[in-house]
Amino acid sequence: MSTLPLLDRHLAAAVPASREQRSWTPEDGALPSLYLSHGAPPLLEDDEWMRQLHDWALELPKPKAILIVSAHWESAPLSVSATPAATPLVYDFGGFKPVFYTLQYATPDASELARRVAAAMPDSEPLHEHRGRGLDHGAWVPLMVMYPLADVPVLQLSLPTHDPDRLLELGRRLRPLRSEGVLVIGSGFMTHGLPFLTREHWAGAAKPPGWSADFDAWAADALARGDVDTLSRFASQAPGMPFAHPTAEHYTPLFVTLGAADRPDAPVRSVIDGYFMGLSKRSLQTA
Repeated sequence: MSTLPLLDRHLAAAVPASREQRSWTPEDGALPSLYLSHGAPPLLEDDEWMRQLHDWALELPKPKAILIVSAHWESAPLSVSATPAATPLVYDFGGFKPVFYTLQYATPDASELARRVAAAMPDSEPLHEHRGRGLDHGAWVPLMVMYPLADVPVLQLSLPTHDPDRLLELGRRLRPLRSEGVLVIGSGFMTHGLPFLTREHWAGAAKPPGWSADFDAWAADALARGDVDTLSRFASQAPGMPFAHPTAEHYTPLFVTLGAADRPDAPVRSVIDGYFMGLSKRSLQTA
């Protein structure tokens, strides 16, 4: 038990359901690729958002492994996190309740997944393992909610660039892993203009700012049409810029997700929408 009552209540229901979740088999075919608006640690105090994430996880067979690209690890050359079981977490945030710095998410050994990812990369881009790096909050916060038993190997892949074309190509190289039961996830936030939120937004007492709502509507329309070209031109063409994304790292993991899809230009399904402190938590699933 933690000192987070809503998280404890969520886990009381989610853990038994996760134990009953059917595991992926080859007969299921390829898993989808996902884009998560992952939330900061306060996600673990948001009853509705936790329920949405866990219900989504239960719609899918439990993956054999998870490969996640988080906004919070921008690093080139391309790298993966440490692979041993129970690798310590990265508490890459500040100013939150002390309990958040004590939470654990001890996942199984991910060395086999690391070998598969390395084999998918070209000789010109060898994969580096950061043996001292655990999962950051862009990975462990949502996954703790979705897979509370921590019984799925998780490997984090760095975000080596913000160029959409290069990230689409990275996703394409990861695409075959989906047919092996690997869940490929891009983890960011559909809008992330933290410097432009008011005290009322932080308190959850204000409507989403116009720049957040406008960018979200623009992205939702392009995603529903499978318009990757429009999505790629976000910096110059999207409404709400640059306020929605003063820096790009919470948006660009989307292109890894799309690249890993069977058809990057196919319409995608928004599974979660709405707002958290004025930021769009839109999260989606490809075919």
